[in-house]
Amino acid sequence: MREFDASCLTLVEPLSAKEIQKMREREGVSQGVFARFLNVKAKLVSEWERGEKRPSGPSLKLLSIVRAKGLDAIA
Repeated sequence: MREFDASCLTLVEPLSAKEIQKMREREGVSQGVFARFLNVKAKLVSEWERGEKRPSGPSLKLLSIVRAKGLDAIA
């Protein structure tokens, strides 16, 4: 069995509303397209960007990957 090295994992840290918006804009996509990549509703992306809600669980993990490697990493 292969050994698992936790240092290979993408670091997951909380993201602010501004960070999420800047990340989406950096990728050059609309909230709707960004939402489709993350498998969430566009309304939720809007709420994240306004600071009304915060991403958690799998959504936060995907956002962390996009932040580190770009949207193509989850396409």
